[in-house]
Amino acid sequence: MRLVQLTVPTGKRETILDTLDEREIDYVVTDETSSRKYTAVVYFPLPDAAVEPVLDEVQNAGIDEDAYTVVVDAETVISRRFQALREEYEEGDVGSDRISRQELQAEADDLTPSFPVYAVMTIISAVVATAGLLLDSPAVVVGSMVIAPLIGPALGASVGTVIDDEELFVESVTYQILGVVLAIAAAAVFALVARMTNIVPPGLVLANVGEISERLAPDLLSLAIALGAGIAGVVSIATGTSVALVGVMIAAALIPPAGVAGITLAWGQPTAAIGATVLVLVNLLSVNLAGLLTLWYAGYRPENLFSLGETEQRVRHRIVGLVVIVLVFAVFLGGITYASYETGNFEQDARDEVEQVLSQDQYERYQLLEFEVVMDNDYPFRNPDRVIVTIGGPPGETAPELADTLHERINRHADGSVNVEVRYVEVLERGD
Repeated sequence: MRLVQLTVPTGKRETILDTLDEREIDYVVTDETSSRKYTAVVYFPLPDAAVEPVLDEVQNAGIDEDAYTVVVDAETVISRRFQALREEYEEGDVGSDRISRQELQAEADDLTPSFPVYAVMTIISAVVATAGLLLDSPAVVVGSMVIAPLIGPALGASVGTVIDDEELFVESVTYQILGVVLAIAAAAVFALVARMTNIVPPGLVLANVGEISERLAPDLLSLAIALGAGIAGVVSIATGTSVALVGVMIAAALIPPAGVAGITLAWGQPTAAIGATVLVLVNLLSVNLAGLLTLWYAGYRPENLFSLGETEQRVRHRIVGLVVIVLVFAVFLGGITYASYETGNFEQDARDEVEQVLSQDQYERYQLLEFEVVMDNDYPFRNPDRVIVTIGGPPGETAPELADTLHERINRHADGSVNVEVRYVEVLERGD
């Protein structure tokens, strides 16, 4: 619930009070003596869902933007008329639980810091994320998400679109673009310094670092994370609940992939940066798309009804544009997902072939100790490069023809030629 404090311009007192009386809204009026332009201040409680329609009606009665209106949280209101008002406006859905358009705009503005602060916090967040990625530390990576100031610009573009605030939209889009560039650049510079000064091991293989490798070849599940973050972010801001944890989720979709993109550039592997960069972009666009759809579904519309048609057209065009771009990236991610699926099938089929060969009578003295598929470095669409088969057998015995047999059987399941390495390990068995 909200407590509204409204200044009453000269000559509008009776009109505004009549409007509140018609709505059966309790109010308190105090005289205003600090200015001739205003004659009174009206205080009245409202349910969250009633703030926007009541303020719109009052504004139509003569309150212009030069007057100030303050809307604050109210902990408790004890009044039969207020309860009746609550039953009239609250329907138990997102639309009735949401804050007013005026509060939404103010909230979006508050969540976006000044650009110097935004730039510094983004750079710090990217540097911390890069350190956590190189250390393979999930805790440090999560810490970088907490300080990332991305939720304001990520949701501000959607808010600006639905309420017809082009200034907010342009500012938010600019912040997002610059934020991504700053994050990747800061990560690249920090990773390059760490590599040149040997802070990290000189022979570090990025594919062997779990926090990095999972973002070098992202799959379609990344879309679910970004869309969920966008919807949760908008629902949290629109209902006036805390957005801190949701901000962490949005940062999780953007900051670590940006850090990985910077690290791969510092390692001189631009092709490996493709997957992480695409992940950043698709996550960013998905957050904006989910936010835009959720806000429109929640019933937010521009203040001026005469611009409603123009705003609807603009929203429609931006939704279509975002959907098309996201689908293009989704096809790319789908290709990576399919490649991973094919690799998994190849690994299982190859292992089965090895086990079938070793089950033959002439190889009954041998046993499979270890099986490994080594992938190539052609990110993001990696393919099997070689298969390493470690076999245990009696001391001094080998089966030279086994390598040829395994090579032929395993390559039946490969699209291209895959090298097969067979390693023998002597196994000593002792009786009791």
